[in-house]
Amino acid sequence: MKKIRLSAIAAAATALALVAAGCGSDSTPATSTTPAATTSSAASSAAPTSSDAGTSSSEAPGSASEGSSTGGADGTGQTVIIGSADFGESELLMNIYAGALEAKNVTVELKPRIGSREAYIPALQDGSIDLVPEYSGVLLAYFDAESTAASSEDIYAALPAAVGDGLKVLDQSAAEDKDSIGVTADTAAKYNLKTIADLQPVAGDLILGGAPEFETRPDGVPGLLEKYGVEFSEFKTLDAGGPLTVAGLKNGQVDAADLFTTDPAIEANGFVILEDPENLYTAQNVLPLINAEKSTPAVEEALNAVSAVLTTEDLIDLNSKVAAGTASDAVADAWLSEKGLS
Repeated sequence: MKKIRLSAIAAAATALALVAAGCGSDSTPATSTTPAATTSSAASSAAPTSSDAGTSSSEAPGSASEGSSTGGADGTGQTVIIGSADFGESELLMNIYAGALEAKNVTVELKPRIGSREAYIPALQDGSIDLVPEYSGVLLAYFDAESTAASSEDIYAALPAAVGDGLKVLDQSAAEDKDSIGVTADTAAKYNLKTIADLQPVAGDLILGGAPEFETRPDGVPGLLEKYGVEFSEFKTLDAGGPLTVAGLKNGQVDAADLFTTDPAIEANGFVILEDPENLYTAQNVLPLINAEKSTPAVEEALNAVSAVLTTEDLIDLNSKVAAGTASDAVADAWLSEKGLS
C-alpha cells in the first residue's frame, strides 16, 4: 500500500509540534467555521484548534528543507502528505484525494484531524503537510478578511492572490457545504422563522450553539449581530456541526445552532435552515489547497478530475454513509470507483 495513515500517537505528536513552534495568533486572520457534516467512524486525533496553534519546525516531514521529489510524469516517485480539518467531511475528502492520487502512482501519507484552519494552514505553509481539502469562501476570509466577494466565481478569482505564492488552489468543484443557522420545526413554527432576520426580535430569549470558534469568527456571532442585528441571550459551546450540536438542538439545550448544509442530520431530524438574504455565508465550493512545490502535473490532473465530478448531492450521500457506520476511507474508495477515478 502507498497510503500511510499516521497513528493517533503520530498525529498527536504533530499537534504538539505545531503548538511548540508557537506561531502567534495576532498575525493569523480570523475565519468562519469550516463546514462539517458528520463524525467519521475512522480513528482520529484532534490537534489544537485555537489560533495560537503554530507551525512545526522546518525539518518536519515533507518540508522544503528535505527536498520535494517531483517524481515521474505519471506520479511515480512523488509523495504527498494530505491533512484534514477536525471533522468528518474533511477527513472523507482527504481520503478521496488520497485514492485519486494513488491511482496516478503517487504515494500518499495521511494526517487526519489536525485541527482548525489556524493549525493546518501554517503546517501547509511550512511543508509539514502538502495538501488539504478546503472551502472557497472561508478560505478567502482567512487570508483576506476585508474581501467582499460572495459568488462562487468571484471568490475563486480572488483566491490565488490571497493565498500567496507558496500555496496554490486547484480547480474548484460544484460541491458546496456552508455554515447555516438551523432550528427545529417547532421553534420555526412558534416564532414564524423563515430567514435569519426573523430571529432579531426573539433572539434575546434564545440560546445559540456551535463550535467554540463560532463565537468569535466573522460569520459567527459577530456576523449575526452586524448583518442582522441578531443577538442571542447566550452562546453554548458544542462542536463543529457534529453529534453534540445535533443532540443539543434536538433536546432543547439550544434553540438555534450552526449546522452544515450537507449534514444528513438536517433532513433526518426535520431541522429548518433559515434563509440568509444578506449573504452572511458566502459560496463555499470544495477545492484542493496545495503547497505549490508539490503541485506537479500528475497531482493536478488527479485532483482536478475529482473536482470535475464532485457535487453537493455526492457530499450529502457520502456523509450519510459515513454517519451510518461505513468507514470514511471505504466510502471514498467506492465513490472513486463509481466515478472511474481509482
